[in-house]
Amino acid sequence: MPDSVIHSSPKDRNYCIPLNTSDSELVNVGGKGQNLALLARAGFPVPEGFIIITSAYEAFVENAGLTGRMAAEASTIDVSDHLALSTLSDKLRDSFRAADMPTQLAAQIRSAYAEIGRPPVAVRSSATSEDLPGMSFAGQQDTVLNVVDDDSLLRAVTECWSSLWTARAIAYRARNQIDNSTVSLAVVVQQMVPSQTSGVLFTANPLTGKRSETVIDATFGLGESLVSGKVEPDHYVVDSASRRVLRKELGAKATILQAQAGGGLSTEQADRSHQQALTDDQIAQLTQLGQEVARHYPTPQDIEWAFAADRLFLLQSRPITSLFPVPHAQDNGELKVYISLGAIQGIMGPFTPLGMDMLRGLFAGIRHLFSLDASLYDQPLVHAAADRPWIHVTGALQNPLGRLIIYRALPLVEPGAALAIRDLISDLEFSTSKLTLSFLRGVIPFVLKMLKSVFKAFLNPVANAHNVRRAAEDHVAATTEKLLGARTLSERLDFCEWLCYNAAFPPLLPLLIPPVVAGYASLRLLNLIAAKLAPTDPEISTQLALELTRSLPNNVTTEMDLALWDVAVRIREDDSVAHNFAVADPATLAQQFKERALPAAIQEALEDYLRRYGMRGIAELDFGRPRWQEQPDPIIRALQSYLSIADENLAPDRHFLQGEQDAVQAQKRLAAAADRAWAAPLGSWLVGLLAKRVRALAGFRETPKFTIIRLFGIARTALLESGQELTDSGVLEQPDDLFYLSLRELRTLSFGAPGDWKKLVRARRLAERNEQRRRPIPRLLLSDGAAFYAGITAAAADDKSILVGSGVSPGLVEGTVKVVCNPLEARIESGDILVCPGTDPAWTPLFLTAGGLVMEVGGMMTHGSVVARECGIPAVAGVDRATERLRTGQRVRVDGSSGQIEILG
Repeated sequence: MPDSVIHSSPKDRNYCIPLNTSDSELVNVGGKGQNLALLARAGFPVPEGFIIITSAYEAFVENAGLTGRMAAEASTIDVSDHLALSTLSDKLRDSFRAADMPTQLAAQIRSAYAEIGRPPVAVRSSATSEDLPGMSFAGQQDTVLNVVDDDSLLRAVTECWSSLWTARAIAYRARNQIDNSTVSLAVVVQQMVPSQTSGVLFTANPLTGKRSETVIDATFGLGESLVSGKVEPDHYVVDSASRRVLRKELGAKATILQAQAGGGLSTEQADRSHQQALTDDQIAQLTQLGQEVARHYPTPQDIEWAFAADRLFLLQSRPITSLFPVPHAQDNGELKVYISLGAIQGIMGPFTPLGMDMLRGLFAGIRHLFSLDASLYDQPLVHAAADRPWIHVTGALQNPLGRLIIYRALPLVEPGAALAIRDLISDLEFSTSKLTLSFLRGVIPFVLKMLKSVFKAFLNPVANAHNVRRAAEDHVAATTEKLLGARTLSERLDFCEWLCYNAAFPPLLPLLIPPVVAGYASLRLLNLIAAKLAPTDPEISTQLALELTRSLPNNVTTEMDLALWDVAVRIREDDSVAHNFAVADPATLAQQFKERALPAAIQEALEDYLRRYGMRGIAELDFGRPRWQEQPDPIIRALQSYLSIADENLAPDRHFLQGEQDAVQAQKRLAAAADRAWAAPLGSWLVGLLAKRVRALAGFRETPKFTIIRLFGIARTALLESGQELTDSGVLEQPDDLFYLSLRELRTLSFGAPGDWKKLVRARRLAERNEQRRRPIPRLLLSDGAAFYAGITAAAADDKSILVGSGVSPGLVEGTVKVVCNPLEARIESGDILVCPGTDPAWTPLFLTAGGLVMEVGGMMTHGSVVARECGIPAVAGVDRATERLRTGQRVRVDGSSGQIEILG
């Protein structure tokens, strides 16, 4: 194709720029080129060279007639078909090799090569595609080493360009939803370094996450043998501050690559396992260089380096994408411990900016309970990392009382983190602290008030339950009334702050926690009684007391699920309507509901349901997430699952009644066993006394969060009205964009301050989509970067067919696995084993059709476990990587008592 086809001729544009340029075109040099240019300008020992910018690639592609064709073909390929993917890649790359480079473009490359003296060079690809959280684009494009003449250089550049379409690069972009039409590639040409030793350096430990350690892998010759996995290198772990080598492992280093005089590489085989590739002085020199480089970047770096004639060269630097970010908190040199609030709540995804601010405000409200000053801007308890919330527990671990509370409470909600803390606590260098007088002055009155309320709840549980429910309703009504006066965005933001500080935890915890404490304290005593009787009474199991929590009254989540079943029953009254509803597309039904176009009976029933429960939603603790009343698709999918239940005995209402009967029978069995053991009616009296309190009060466990979510729903609806006003005035693109701004930013916006708010929101939505892909998410973080991921255990012994977690709801069930990571898209058939990362209340409509539950996070007292027990389905929590190790369609046996999951086939 003639050069005239190119819209902007190479002779009209400079396609080659110096490596140390400060030119504005650095935006067109890809990640590798940008990093090397930054380091070269900063004076680091980067080999001389130049960059062929991305517009040169685009000019070549257009001249070859390939523009648009490659992206179109790649977008239709099934990336799971490896043969088809490889065939497409070969075809596209052959198209590059067959094409002629435009004459003027080739001349510019030759000229830039001549300006650096035509030495042997390394030709490296520099793609514009971003590394994503937990995933790297490294190694997906080509590098050509020891290129020694003009023609070889042009061929090497074309080879790098074509490597944008390797099978692995196409697959990466498909998996991570990167548009093929948006990617481009620059090429870095650098003077070749004749390395005696080379390798990679990590400015933080990529295995443990510790930012205080430098890790170096080193080999003889060129580093290509190391990065391509062809050699076992030396491995050094170094304390970054002192430069002291903490661990040293010598590898075989059997394959040595060297540059040949006429171009290309030679390979030598020799066992050098007893020879150290680096001296201790070189290790210290490398460590110091790594720390100097890291100071130029916001995140730890993965650095390629080489020694030649005792001179150190820096070949590349890029972020270590596998590291989990560390919460940004005031650094006083003290080691800090953070527990994942998401793991406790079953929310593993990122939070929206406003959602994170509201959460900080809630925890500031907790401090107000103890007469401690705090606002969402300065509270010390909740911090963000990877846009997820982390609870700072260092202060609690520094004193015996706080440590005891964590030791007792954490295993009930997140046993994986609890085990990690127990293993670490002896090694962590904490300074001990005493409870201050000011702290005790705030805590003691609150604790005494709570104990008094617990005692009153225990004395008269039925009346207390009635009073608590009425008081909660009155509080919601009063809060709603207060919001009516907020008309502007500024006034609504004032309401949100007031809600966090004054209307959430401060009034609700003293009201709603005492009955829960009384109920679960009674259950604890019943558990002790069962454990005492079980060894001598064959009719009693240690978990018999848990049967008393089946179908608990006063549980708002169970009531919510049964209310949804009532909607399904109303739909079933008309067979034709029910059939059409069951087979229709959920998104279509949701749209019809919004348009009030569903059959009248269904429309009315759903509206009634959502008036009461529409403020709930997936990841509802994040204030910025959509609610069912905005996106009813999950409710419609759940209804379709309910309509698939053919056996009346499996109907949720029947199941609930059966659970009540099972609880009565469990109480009778335990009472009779106590009478037999103690030879007196005292046993049955005590069991009856405690059982009454469990049944009346334990169900309130769900009420505190439910009430807060109701308050959130009130505030969210008001803010969406402001979002609509901002959309109508052109400030935002859609009403819920408002949740992607922080409270401070919204304050600024409310004052009419100018700004490109649309651009900011788009960037944050993109960052959120990228963060959603991050895997895995740790349960526990330390401020030095150490991250702890695993659940209770990875496997039982060496048996790959057995997975082990914590048994949290007794029973044994066999069923078909349904792995669900997004309940917005899930439909559970009756009897399926639901396998998921974790759950919050918005998942529970799925429980009524599931036969069993397996969760990666959680413990005995997390939401999913409690509701599973009440629904009577066996459940196991804390199963390490359950959603990866189990597959939809597998047959498994779930033992909710022992915590074992057996893969049957």
